Amino acid sequence: MHYQKINNLIGWLCAILATLVYGYTADPYTSWWDTGEFIASAYRLQIVHQPGAPLFLMIQNVFSNLALSDPTKIAYAMNIGSAVCSGLTILFLFWTVTALTRKVLGRQETVEGNRWQTAKVMLAGVIGAMAYCFTDSFWYSAVESEVYAMSSLCTAAVFWLILKWERRADEQDAARWLILIAYIMGLSIGVHLLNLLTIPALALVIYFRKQEKITLLGAAKALAIGIAVLAGILWGIIQYTVRAAAITDVFFVNQLGLGFGSGVIFFTLLVIALLAWGIYYSIKRHKPILNIGLLATSFVLFGYMSYAMLVIRAHADPSLNNNAPDNVYSFLGYVAREQYSSEPLFKGPTFDAKVNQVKPTESYKKGATKYEKIAGRSSYSFDKEMLFPRIYSDKHADFYRYYLNLSPTESPTFSDNVKFFLNYQLNNMYTRYFLWNFVGRQNDETNYVDARKGNWLTGIKQLDHTALDNPSQLPTSMQTNPSRNVYYALPLLLGLIGLFWHVRNDKRSATIVALLFFFTGIAIVLYLNQSPMQPRERDYAYAGSFYAFAIWIGLGAIGITEFFQRKLHHKAALLSAGLLCLFAGPLLLLRENWDDHDRSSRSVARDVAYNYLMSCEPNALLFTYADNDTFPLWYMQEVEGVRTDVRIINLSYLQSHWYVRQLNNQVNAAAPVKLGFDSDKMREGVRDYLPFVDRGISNPVDLDTLIAFLTSDNPKNQVEMQNGEMFNYLPAKRIEMPVDKKAALASNTIPQQWHNAIVDKMEWDYPSQYMTRAELSLMAIILENNWKRPIYFTNYLPSQSLIGLDNYIVDEGLVKKLLPIAFSEEQHAGTIVHTEKLYQHITQDFKWGAYNKVNHLDVDSRRYLEGFVYPDIYVRASSLLKEEGEMEKAREVAIKSLALLPKRAYSINEAYYYSDIVDTLYKTKEVSLANELTKRNLNLIQDELHYTESLARDKPELLDVRSIKFALSTLELYDRILSQTDDKAMYANVNKVYLHYKEKYGIK
Repeated sequence: MHYQKINNLIGWLCAILATLVYGYTADPYTSWWDTGEFIASAYRLQIVHQPGAPLFLMIQNVFSNLALSDPTKIAYAMNIGSAVCSGLTILFLFWTVTALTRKVLGRQETVEGNRWQTAKVMLAGVIGAMAYCFTDSFWYSAVESEVYAMSSLCTAAVFWLILKWERRADEQDAARWLILIAYIMGLSIGVHLLNLLTIPALALVIYFRKQEKITLLGAAKALAIGIAVLAGILWGIIQYTVRAAAITDVFFVNQLGLGFGSGVIFFTLLVIALLAWGIYYSIKRHKPILNIGLLATSFVLFGYMSYAMLVIRAHADPSLNNNAPDNVYSFLGYVAREQYSSEPLFKGPTFDAKVNQVKPTESYKKGATKYEKIAGRSSYSFDKEMLFPRIYSDKHADFYRYYLNLSPTESPTFSDNVKFFLNYQLNNMYTRYFLWNFVGRQNDETNYVDARKGNWLTGIKQLDHTALDNPSQLPTSMQTNPSRNVYYALPLLLGLIGLFWHVRNDKRSATIVALLFFFTGIAIVLYLNQSPMQPRERDYAYAGSFYAFAIWIGLGAIGITEFFQRKLHHKAALLSAGLLCLFAGPLLLLRENWDDHDRSSRSVARDVAYNYLMSCEPNALLFTYADNDTFPLWYMQEVEGVRTDVRIINLSYLQSHWYVRQLNNQVNAAAPVKLGFDSDKMREGVRDYLPFVDRGISNPVDLDTLIAFLTSDNPKNQVEMQNGEMFNYLPAKRIEMPVDKKAALASNTIPQQWHNAIVDKMEWDYPSQYMTRAELSLMAIILENNWKRPIYFTNYLPSQSLIGLDNYIVDEGLVKKLLPIAFSEEQHAGTIVHTEKLYQHITQDFKWGAYNKVNHLDVDSRRYLEGFVYPDIYVRASSLLKEEGEMEKAREVAIKSLALLPKRAYSINEAYYYSDIVDTLYKTKEVSLANELTKRNLNLIQDELHYTESLARDKPELLDVRSIKFALSTLELYDRILSQTDDKAMYANVNKVYLHYKEKYGIK
């Protein structure tokens, strides 16, 4: 068979196999973080968070048709879209490895026609492609509807295409491959910007292929040109073309009196005309490089036009319309990510720096007939600045001091700055991720510089003990954790062999792959300049770097084959090397990673979202806070159509002017939300920030009067700032709101037994030193609503977001309801809980998956269950029902709670919370269930204590006193519970363990 046919056939077989694996293990619904937003927005072609992903959304919308009108299958259909993109990435990786291998081997011996050489090339392709196929980070993105799978496809495609061009560079029409690369680059902007980082490596490919005499200076120049092209696209095309169009539009509208968009049309036509003239000129004057450059620019711009979808859909004002980019200035803010803070790169402050000077800037917003000037994003100068700033975030000052061992008054030095970059940003936030994928992973816990969580791991005891402070004896709970994946560093070894082989045989192409590795890995670390304590692991951002290393894993198979050929015949050497590499690479990765990457039975994110919505009464207002208590709910409403009458209001978004304006819109079956004043009073640049200015007002201020004062445009009700601007301000913190009892009773939201507890007026103290649109809008909504619609807050919401209304919050499990009621301390001590409603939710409203049958529960799901489901719903209901003497109901709650426990125990938090469930089971004579749960938790506690002690024995500085105390307090709970039961054998067992550790740590 012809080489090309073999290459195509095996490549497609690898792609199909990868796609089938990803499809089988894909998440059936939405998962955590951004996927809920992406699925909802793709299904209805809406606008996601900045800087957007319009091409991704449109392609995923096509995949949604695979659901065949079944709304519960739409998420899975889109997840299959990611699986297909990932499978195609494996195809291009296979072809990339074979192209590089063929190029090197072709210098030694013609590959085509030589079956052994062809077999070696195919072996390299299979090992490299399938090893990457089953790596941790890539597999994670391949089974959910996120942009990273499609972005990886773009990266793989352009790198393969440059190799395609390299082989055909002397052909007359070879430039078409470069134009195609430019077009894919433009398209990839509508997915994710990571693909652009391949440009420097591509520039070096062109230099090596076209330049006869290669010099270090010439290579450096080519690299510099590549970086300049990258910067030109990243800032010039993506941002400054839009900025230039915006400036032109201001001139046409404000100076010439033309309509909005006239300047944009003129600027667009001007760019088209200039490009057309330049292309004509390049042809006429026989300037091929200029011609290719202008054509490439044209196709990048053409690909970038996918963003037109955002502007078109923004004019329709859909339910999810982030930043409302319906005019050129809001669109500019969208693509420039103005909603988010930017990190300093070249020069910036230290974490303890003070602001010296504020430099205001100006921008524009769309007015009624003209663009109006507003304050832009200010720039700041500081008293302490340094080059290459890495420790700049004042929010993380305590962490920096702890990590760098600085005293409370000590200022960091440049040496501290470099130390943090090398040890934390480079090592902990990149190298650790790299080693996860090719050495092994300790577990899936989020690592916050903790020896027990989320580190790399080889599985070689002595090495792990020396390098990682890992004790030689691990507890059973850790050894059997599905997210503990050990590869014995074999994929890393394969890759290093491939790297050395590549450098020895073809330094030029090895340099190109190394550049790809650098710019999609370490360069991202330099650019992102991430602050510590990220809410989740960020390994997905570096998948391109792991892709480059997988090329060397494939080449490692060639190196091992050639080594065996010194002693064995061609066939024996190839077979031996092939089997060795297959087991050390793809099969090992597949075996280790399958159980924790198989999401086919996961549903926690969807279940939580469903239960949040079902916790609300009809036509409710539900205030949410962050990604994980918002995006899954959007998915449930926009895609599956569940409880569309509930109006979701995200308090973080409520700080934005565009989100406040969108409260006026009907969203699905949910009516508009009224503020009681024109939302124009919250327009862009107005009431962004309202400081507290103490006016000595001791009596509570009526909320109606306060809102009128805060929204007043009268300068008498404002305060002058240092820059001369007039600002509205908060004059008092003690607030009261009269309660319309008739309206409250008419709403039927207050339980009958609490009617006598309705207060005449609600009084509270505002807890902050300033107010934003979010707090002002929340108060206005509460006042204007006047109990017509039930108001809820998710239990994910931090207490400070309740603006001081804590005394009027009634806990109903997943949600907290605002009610105008108050009780004496004797009636209700602490938080008011509606036990009857909580019981109803548990027994009638809530639907949960069978988590006790799931092989592995991911860390985000565990975190949500342990933090917001176990304690806030089941433990609280069980405890309160026992207090009220409702033992049968408590038993029912306890039994239902068992189905939420994963198949295996993961943390002492779970054991701690479920101690009350154990107590309930014993008191309701469910002894066998109670014993089973006790044994499970007791074994976990012993394992954790053993592990903590082992760590401290080897390295005393790693002694985790807090974990030991928590474990002992949990043991004490079980000991106390068992002491009151008739099961003497189980009590003796628990008591023995408890007394052992109590005596060991000298606790009296």
